Amino acid sequence: MAEGTPTTARPIVVGANHRSSSLSLRDRLFVEDAELPAFLARLRVAGLGDAMVLSTCDRVEVVAFHADREAARRAVTALMAERAGMDAAELAGQLYVHWDADAVRHVFTVTASLDSQVIGEPQVLGQVKAGHRIAREAAMTGSGLEALLQAAYGAAKRVRSETAIGERPVSIAAAAVQLARDLHGDLQRCAGLLIGAGEMGELVAGELLAGGLGDLTVIHPTETRAQASARALNCHFAPYDNLVSRLAAADVVLAGLGRRQHVLTADLVTAALRQRRRRPVFIVDAGIPGDVEPAVNRIDAAFLYDLNDLERVAMEGRSNREAEARAAWRIVDAEVAAFLHGRAERKAAPALTRLRAHFEAVRAGALEDAGGDAERATRLLVNRLLHGPSRSLRALAARRPGGEGGAAPFDLAEAARTLDHLFTLDAGDDADGERSAAADDADDVKER
Repeated sequence: MAEGTPTTARPIVVGANHRSSSLSLRDRLFVEDAELPAFLARLRVAGLGDAMVLSTCDRVEVVAFHADREAARRAVTALMAERAGMDAAELAGQLYVHWDADAVRHVFTVTASLDSQVIGEPQVLGQVKAGHRIAREAAMTGSGLEALLQAAYGAAKRVRSETAIGERPVSIAAAAVQLARDLHGDLQRCAGLLIGAGEMGELVAGELLAGGLGDLTVIHPTETRAQASARALNCHFAPYDNLVSRLAAADVVLAGLGRRQHVLTADLVTAALRQRRRRPVFIVDAGIPGDVEPAVNRIDAAFLYDLNDLERVAMEGRSNREAEARAAWRIVDAEVAAFLHGRAERKAAPALTRLRAHFEAVRAGALEDAGGDAERATRLLVNRLLHGPSRSLRALAARRPGGEGGAAPFDLAEAARTLDHLFTLDAGDDADGERSAAADDADDVKER
């Protein structure tokens, strides 16, 4: 792990995403996982030793901590331009740069999947964690980046647990998976049958396999087409015969031949359901035009969805996610504010440490000089603590404009407000302090 982040370092994000740049540029910028350590090493050489890279189909960006915004921007832009084979000035127009609070909010937003093309997609959090892990293994994560990412993970967890932003499908293929689960439960126990080798059928089949479908068989009137599709999906293929038996063995059926005639008729499905002893079957008609006779919709235990049906489910999911996104944004904004507040408080820690050490030293001296007299010790302590600030405050209040070094006038009222805030003084205490300052100084000199 990189050494602790210097206190002067501030968060910065430089990158290109689906809104700022073209797909062709992101393809040129994309960094494979195996290449990330070398890219991170180049960032280190360029002066960014507390940094990570997030490289996905939607975005390629560097998240870092650095004291100089322009130096960091130039370094990252130069490395990205070299990777894309472009001039840095030409590339700059397709990059975004976020600094300080804006950078923090961007990282939280990306991690919570509110900046994706599809809001709420769960893969984004895993991609951020993968980039973080690779950066950590390359000893590129300092305390600044670690704190930022851990806080972003916490915000993302709240979004997932307190909203339903990721629960509804937003694509046709995802809708098919969700509907199959609603009907059959655990897909691991289910068998699937893909009839045909059309693009949409293969897309839905791939999503079902990714969603846990236990087994899939491809059939096609042309056996070589079935073989090719089975290789692409890494599943089984079988001869295109005895369709009733094959249907009877399948819990999920995808029809995607698109041959302008009904491959699955009501009679065929009814016969298959008899063999299934009325166990339900989920059927997706992915053919254009349709491969399944509409009368299948009227058969008990046959649940038929065509592409229009799936699109309606997906649109409802997108609408639901947009509604949930409003709640998610409130969570992210609250978490960003808490992180920035905590970061600001931590910046005060060194000064508070020095102040406490000074007070402790004065206290020890007062106790020693008082010789065991508690009253004298407390009087000594108060006088000695106030002696230096009192002299400095009066000297600053008496400073004339344009005096030594062209000094500006001292704002005594602002100083008084600061003291009130730091020591929670009320007006009476403040007035008493003004009247007794000279006497306290005199006592302090006498006691010393």
